[in-house]
Order: sequence, then structure tokens, then C-alpha cells
Amino acid sequence: MKELMLGNKALARGLWEAGVKFVSSYPGTPSTEITEEAVKFDDIYCEWAPNEKVAMESAFGASLAGRRAFCGQKHVGLNVAADPLFTLSYTGVNAGLVVVVADDAGMHSSQNEQDSRHYAIAAKVPMLEPSDSAEALNFAKLAYKISEEFDTPVLIKMCTRVAHSQSVVETGERVEISKAYEKNIAKYVMMPGNAKKRHPIVEERSRRLLEYAEKTPINRIEFTTNEIGIITSSTSYQYVKEVFGESASVLKLGMINPLPVELIKNFAAKVKRLVVVEELDPIIETHVKALGLTVEGSKLLPRIDEFSQNLIAERLGGRIQVSGVSLEEQIPARPPVMCAGCPHRGLFYSLKKRKCTVLGDIGCYTLGAVPPLSTIELTLCMGASIGATHGFNKMLGKDSENKTVAVIGDSTFMHSGMTGLANVAYNQSNSTVIILDNSITGMTGHQQNPSTGLNIKGDPAGKIDLEALCRAMGINRVRIVDPYDLKACDTAIKEELAAQEPSVIISRRPCALLKTVKHNPPLYVDKNKCIGCKSCMKIGCPAISMRNEELAISNEKNNSSLHLKAVVDQTQCVGCGVCSQLCPKKAFASTSEVK
Repeated sequence: MKELMLGNKALARGLWEAGVKFVSSYPGTPSTEITEEAVKFDDIYCEWAPNEKVAMESAFGASLAGRRAFCGQKHVGLNVAADPLFTLSYTGVNAGLVVVVADDAGMHSSQNEQDSRHYAIAAKVPMLEPSDSAEALNFAKLAYKISEEFDTPVLIKMCTRVAHSQSVVETGERVEISKAYEKNIAKYVMMPGNAKKRHPIVEERSRRLLEYAEKTPINRIEFTTNEIGIITSSTSYQYVKEVFGESASVLKLGMINPLPVELIKNFAAKVKRLVVVEELDPIIETHVKALGLTVEGSKLLPRIDEFSQNLIAERLGGRIQVSGVSLEEQIPARPPVMCAGCPHRGLFYSLKKRKCTVLGDIGCYTLGAVPPLSTIELTLCMGASIGATHGFNKMLGKDSENKTVAVIGDSTFMHSGMTGLANVAYNQSNSTVIILDNSITGMTGHQQNPSTGLNIKGDPAGKIDLEALCRAMGINRVRIVDPYDLKACDTAIKEELAAQEPSVIISRRPCALLKTVKHNPPLYVDKNKCIGCKSCMKIGCPAISMRNEELAISNEKNNSSLHLKAVVDQTQCVGCGVCSQLCPKKAFASTSEVK
């Protein structure tokens, strides 16, 4: 049966058809939907893990038990999971273990643009790279065969365009494979004596995988002309085909590690001009040059951002694609902002009011760095806010302790913030940590986490008590505030910064977009009270704007005049009331009061 599917959905379908029994992941765009689609299959146990390292270790445990397992994350998530990955290369697997890493060239939702192919090379594990949804499904199934045949975890590298684009796939039936667990200390206990003996096995496996790479049909030559030959993979393959059609021969690589040798040499011998088209780092190009071949690539194409059909055509001389139609009027920029009613807004306003130095973290609250709040001064990686605040305060002492805070979301705190807080408690920096508890993993689309009390299916699950956890870690001062209450936020920040010991403020209010949240009636502005002072604009709520209103003015000429007034978009307003706390004239009122 043929069906139009997103790349992520197709890969999840491939997991099901491959007989996968266990999925553990941490949400991260552009990989999130793989697990969200997999959980729809009753045959697969799925979970959100606290972080990617735990997810990979759990998936390995399932593989060890003899069931095919999967772990998914985005590219920066693989940084977190690198520790188990490198040693899994030595231990090998029992049942098949496949790990998806989704890269984000163009940084649509990421803090860096790293190329995950380096991990496959460094860990000496095979990596497959689909170029469309059909390959995403088929490569998932193939990856399990490779994993079990070569006793290795297998990486599948997705990217934003393949993960979030649709193409036709042909679905199949599910085939389950189970293996018995057998105790094997020499294989699975990686103390130095055993690990030393496993390394030669890895090198021999690499040699056999290279032989496989030479013959596998997912590495294929599409020969049409000897004028130009292009070696490519992933979404770059699609761009090349759209630009050149039959006017260029192509070596399409579906297995990106290890890269074939003889196949590339044979292809190069058939063409006059050899070019590599690959996004980000020149990994294929470097390999080709190491074979002594003359090849073009990174000098023609950039190492940053996504490629496009037009870029390929411009740099390599193919057919220029349709550039689109320009609009006569310029559309104003629409940068991302916190949603109307976002619980983080009031807290950030209070931090800005107190002129705090705010070291931030990864989440939708990172938008606290942009105007008009302009509060966050650092965002590095998951969990870094707390560790950075500790070091910052240790070096600057009282000059920073009474005005510096770390802000971190509840999911990010569960992911990798706890160890940072343990460091604060253990090494006693006078640091204030604010956990922005919006009861969900917000930025990636509302996934549950260990502090929400619900699992991936929304069923009741173990719930971590943040207050009790922080106290158990050695923090004596723990308090909760409602971020909609500006006075309470201001008081809490003032008192905790003045305290001479570590402290935690939990800013607790559910995300305004959760379906379970019941909102108050929207607000409106009494134009007779509004003086146009723009105090309400300081919080940057997208539901509030300033407009010119024509009002009759009683004077000698009895004319009319335009005055700037605040206006509330009632289709966005959730009645949080934060704006009304800023208005000096009490011009905001609830629509429920209108008769």
C-alpha cells in the first residue's frame, strides 16, 4: 500500500515493520515526531527519557534483553548520548539497536549547526542517510539487519528537510525478531582488560563494513554522462537531481559511514569533472581526496546553512530554478515571541525591573533574550545555566551574587539541570536558581517529562516533586511563586538574592497553550482611562498593541484629535492579568464585566 508520509512518520513506520519493541527518546526538533508516531503502534513500548544519555542506555538494555530497540534525538542530543555510544561500539549489541540523530542545517530550532557524521566516524559505527520518506522507512528496516549482522549499533542521520518533508512510501507488514539474553562478561563488561580485547573486534568489523559499503544497493551510480559526476547524499541528492536531471551522473550514497573506496574510484574514472555536494562539513570530499582523486566541493559550496536548488545551480552551472514571485509590499518581520499568557513573561519582567543578570537555558523561555524583555544574557546548552551561574558567582562574589540568577525550565532541569544544582549545593556558591515550571516540555510541542506525572501516552506516571528534590539535594531555601503575580515575583527575587545561601524559586504556572488549562475571559481597554503611556507594552505581549483612536475633545473649537491608546486582541488574550498590574490608570478590565 502506498501512502504520502512525512520523513519522521515514515521512519516510525519502518521501526514498526522491523519489529521494534522498545523506543526511548528525548524530544528535540527535528526528531520529535519519530517517537510521537511510534507510540501510536500498540506493539511498541515508547517513553520519553529524562535525557538522551538515559534514552540510549535504556535502548541498549532492551537490545541486551533480546528485543529490537530504538533511540532518537536531535544533533545536540547526541552530544549528551556520546558517552554510551562510543562504548556501545565496543560491546556491540544483542538484538538490533538503531539510533537516529536529526541534524538541523540552517539552525531552524537549534543553537549550533554541527555535522553528526563526525560521530559515526569517531565511534566507528555505520551510519545510513536517507534522502526521502521512502528511504527513511526502508533504511530503518535495513539498519536492524546491519546491526545484527555486524554486531553494532547503527546510526541513521536525518535532517530537517527529510524529517519534515512528505513523499510517497510503500508500507509493508511487521516482522518480529527476538533473541535470548546470554551472560557474556567479556563482551559487555567494559573494564580495561575486556575493552582492550574488544577494540580489535571493532577494527575487523570496520573492515567488513567497508566491504559491505562497496556492494550495498543503497550506494548506487546513476550514470548518464561523462561530462560531470556528482557524489552526494541525503537532501542534497534531491537538489542535484532537480537541478541537473539527466545532465549529470550521480553517485548517490545511502551509507555515509564507512564510505566506499572502489565504488568512488570507479565512478571518478568515468567522468571528466568530479564534484561533491554535501551540506556542512566536507566529509565525503575529504575521503575522496584521501583516495588521490581530484575533486571539487567545499571551495564552490558553503559550509554553513542549508543548500537549495538555486544555490546548486548558481555554483555548479545547472538549471536555475523558479525564484518565486516578489510581493509589491514589504512584509514586516515577525520574529518569534512568547505566546499571549505565557507564564514566563511576568517572571522575566520582574527580573528586568530588578536589573538582574540572567543566565538562561534551552527552551521557549530563551525568548526572554529578545526585546522588549531583553533579559537573558547567556544560552549555551541544556542545563548550562546553573553551572554557569555557579562559576560566575564564584569568581565575582558579592558583586554578582545579589543580582545574578539562573533560569531553567522544568524539563531542562530534569534533563541536565539537577547535576548543576548539586554542584551549587555541594560547593556552596551563593546562587539563586529559578525553575520555570510550566508543567510540560514546551518548545518541542508539549511532551511530558518526569515532573508532570504523565507518561508519553498521557497516562498517570511517576511524578518527581521538584520542591522535595531541591531540598534533598541540599537547598534549604525553596519557594514557589505564581508568575502571573508580579508583586509576589518581585518579592521572591528580592529576598532570595539577598539570602546568604543557595536558593531555588519555582515559578509555577502551566503553559497557556495546554488544552487542560482553563483561561479567564479576555481583557479590554477602557479608552477613557487609557493615557497611552505604553506601560503595558513593556511585557511584550502579542495580544496588546497601540493604535490611534479618534476622540472628541471639549475645547473652544470643539474639534477631534487622535490619541494613542492600548488595544487588546481578544482572539489572543487569555485574561492572565499581567498587563493590568502595570497600568497606572487601571484601564484594563475583563470582558466578563461588560453587560
